[in-house]
Amino acid sequence: MAVPSLHVVGATTLHCCPLSFPSCTLQYFPSHTSALLTGTESPLQSLHALVPRLARAPTCLTWQSPPHSCCMENIRSFCITWAQRLCCCCCNRGEDKPTELTTQVEVRSATGQDQQPSSTGLKDDGNGNSRPQPPPKRALSGQQTPKEPHKQKETVTSYTNEGTHVTVEIHPKGTSPQFFKKLSFGKGPWRTPSLRGQDNKAFERTEAPRPPSTKDLHVYPWDKFSLKSLAVDLQKFEKLDAYALKVNNKGSVEELVQTLLKQARTDLEKVRVIWMWICHHIEYDVVGFHNKSLRLCEPTDVLRTGKSVCEGYAGLFQKMCRVAGIQCMKLSGYSKGYGYKIGQTFQGNSDHAWNAVYLDGRWHLLDSTWGSGTVDDASTKFTFRYNEFYFLTHPALFVNNHFPDNSNWQLLKPTLTLKQFESNLQHNSDFYKLGLLAAHPQTALIQTENGTATISVECRPSTLFTFKLEGTDKHGLLTLRKQGMKLELYPQKTGRQELQIFARPSKSTEDVYTCVLEYIVECKSVDKSRHFPKDLHQPVGPSWFTEKQGFLRPSHPDPIIHTNDGRCSLTFTLGKDISILASLHTDSSSLSEEMSRQHIMQIQRGNQVEFKVHLPHAGSFVLKFFTKKKSDPGSYSFVFNYLITCLNTEVKWPAFPLRYSKWAEGYELLEPLSRLLPANRNVQFKLKMQGISKVLVQAGDTYTLTLSRDGFWEGTCNTAGCTELFVMVHENANHGYYSHILKYDIETQ
Repeated sequence: MAVPSLHVVGATTLHCCPLSFPSCTLQYFPSHTSALLTGTESPLQSLHALVPRLARAPTCLTWQSPPHSCCMENIRSFCITWAQRLCCCCCNRGEDKPTELTTQVEVRSATGQDQQPSSTGLKDDGNGNSRPQPPPKRALSGQQTPKEPHKQKETVTSYTNEGTHVTVEIHPKGTSPQFFKKLSFGKGPWRTPSLRGQDNKAFERTEAPRPPSTKDLHVYPWDKFSLKSLAVDLQKFEKLDAYALKVNNKGSVEELVQTLLKQARTDLEKVRVIWMWICHHIEYDVVGFHNKSLRLCEPTDVLRTGKSVCEGYAGLFQKMCRVAGIQCMKLSGYSKGYGYKIGQTFQGNSDHAWNAVYLDGRWHLLDSTWGSGTVDDASTKFTFRYNEFYFLTHPALFVNNHFPDNSNWQLLKPTLTLKQFESNLQHNSDFYKLGLLAAHPQTALIQTENGTATISVECRPSTLFTFKLEGTDKHGLLTLRKQGMKLELYPQKTGRQELQIFARPSKSTEDVYTCVLEYIVECKSVDKSRHFPKDLHQPVGPSWFTEKQGFLRPSHPDPIIHTNDGRCSLTFTLGKDISILASLHTDSSSLSEEMSRQHIMQIQRGNQVEFKVHLPHAGSFVLKFFTKKKSDPGSYSFVFNYLITCLNTEVKWPAFPLRYSKWAEGYELLEPLSRLLPANRNVQFKLKMQGISKVLVQAGDTYTLTLSRDGFWEGTCNTAGCTELFVMVHENANHGYYSHILKYDIETQ
């Protein structure tokens, strides 16, 4: 229901009280007990300063109400009651009784002229720009702008534009008729204040949107500051958005706009409520997309059927904005939407339509078609899936997939050529919604150099990435950085190949990646030395993500470790109370699942952990790390991996000794590190273990190790007469049993 407005106008010359006071406006809300007084001079007069004069002089009140409001007698009664209750001086002094008041009523129909804004208006009734825009004389194409063949239609404001104006004169009983002439009767319509934004005042009078000028332009490329061309607080739109979704008015366009604008006061709110309604109530016409003869694009048809193609979306949006008094343009051009192929060239007729709206003194771009939802790959089914990105999109981002017929409507400085638009990399809305800022190279076609190509993405922290080159992620190395990622590609065949890059927020509870970039990689030669193991997972190497998992200050920050002798040692500082499991993998069959952990020796000293790796042979290996909370009895989860390479064909390191379950996390083996010991030899043992009362080495004979002053268990044993050797510990002096912690194999003669 529209809010009635009650206006109080004081006479400039009063017979019984020769005082004058400025014109003021009283906005009355029936659902509230208070009223709001807005004056044209400062400071504002209070009701107690204004209303007492009702007892001494005639005053005129104008009440604009919808057709279904209360009857005339109720209006008359309300006005008298209002004056008596608010007037602290309407009682005769000494007699203590109310002054008798009478009323005289004039009734008129509301007209479009009545809806023009007054010179006073209400506070905060626009976008803050009070300068009206002059009407343009020519369109951007240089052709004379055609005039509307029909009469200018009434503009809808936040108040109802249809109904009755009831003007009630209130004056003391017995006032002479000559005082009536001083009031508003017969002096023309009273112009009610408007809540319309100041930017579109000129448009209300002319219906001729002005073309873009230099003040509308944004610098290209994007400044990486805001996704929108106008500062918008989406939280403030929550109630308005919810209201738009509930409106189900399928009458005329004018009736629908009038209903929607009941909750909209500023120009921005008007545009927002129209946008939200279209995006949630008009579906894409997939049948009309394939059959032009079945398309319905006129606004009335789109509203009636609830579906259309982009032409209908843009046309309806323009129509609704114009009814609401908002300057709006329907634009056409090329787009990188459904059916677009990377590297595609554009020629011939335009293939898409969208809109520009005038807000806050500038033009802004939006696409309600793409804001409403998506179609499937076969373009046979439409799904409502609201997309906020295409509401007031920054022009430097909008031009990624919208190229207008008239370059002025890019709203950019400098503007892009069609050739630049065709070659530029397409950033879809998901790219920016995930916090990504830029990608390099910026062209969609990449050519390799010496069999490799590099892609990087700049983004805000906490974004995970992966990729697919011709459907696999095995031909590249993706590393995470604090502000993005780097991808080194090594295609294993020549020719053109499709590259897709995916991303997701690290805090997401779902392990679902969204495609954000697509390239075409043209490979002229293949680097065969860069063949990666199938067990290599992306991303590779330590990063901000591994830091969050507890791996701090890695000794090897790079994802690839090169070793010439087949050995390497990695250290980390642990930032969490976690248990770590490491394993080694290669494409050859030399490593079984059991042996994948036996070529790694883990040593923990407080919060420092070291991993000694001995490769069984030359080649490429994947070193994987898994973790779990120490307090968690569950399984280990994969965290990250390294790529280890060795080209020395003479490398052939045996595994480390087999460790039993009693091998504790804080134990450290210094020698012997090889699982295979020579036969008939004396072998030196040295271990560091705390909380142990006795250590034995069981071979052909049993040998006891002694605890040195520096805390090492040391001793020598002979491997004669045995094929296996065991190290055992006695943890508690009060118990008589020993636990096996290590096992060695003895070479056969």
